[in-house]
Amino acid sequence: MTNVFAYIRVSSRDQNEDRQLLALKEFAVPMQNIFIDKQSGKDFERPAYKRMVKKMKRDDLLYIKSIDRLGRNYEEIQNQWRILTKEKGVDICVIDMPLLDSRRGKDLVGTFLSDIVLQVLSFVAENERTNIRQRQAEGIAAAKEKGVKFGRPALPYPDNFQKIYCDWREKKITLRQAAEACGMPVGTFYGKAKRFEESN
Repeated sequence: MTNVFAYIRVSSRDQNEDRQLLALKEFAVPMQNIFIDKQSGKDFERPAYKRMVKKMKRDDLLYIKSIDRLGRNYEEIQNQWRILTKEKGVDICVIDMPLLDSRRGKDLVGTFLSDIVLQVLSFVAENERTNIRQRQAEGIAAAKEKGVKFGRPALPYPDNFQKIYCDWREKKITLRQAAEACGMPVGTFYGKAKRFEESN
């Protein structure tokens, strides 16, 4: 008996999976067979995906909304496709790309066409991932050039900082004692002391 599964992936916890769930409605996938991961597609170390693969048997059917929901790594996508379709004997249907439906054209030509489309789309998915990383790096570099500061803003010096700093510099107290007197970790006190010296 064929069991129908669906796999959904969103890149982070604050992203919404509703769009993918909506696309699956017409395929009558039982709720217990819909597996959702909320993490990056860079590899297949994903808990829900692993549970789903363990559960699937030969002749089962897997729906995914688009190839990049399966993953974003060119080689990994191809490898997982081969494991699922060839080794486990599962059929895969990519909703947004009807050519990527392993139930169709199981002859040589159909398999050949499917493999070509999969290679192209896997490449596009990985290329997009690379482009996103590059755009992020360029955006951060441009922002830094404009003087935008990243990370949390530095906390102000405590009221007693200057006196404690002087006592520490005059070796009246240890670094640890100075940090404790200011109510901060040793590393934070030391970093603030360095900045204090540079600004004075």
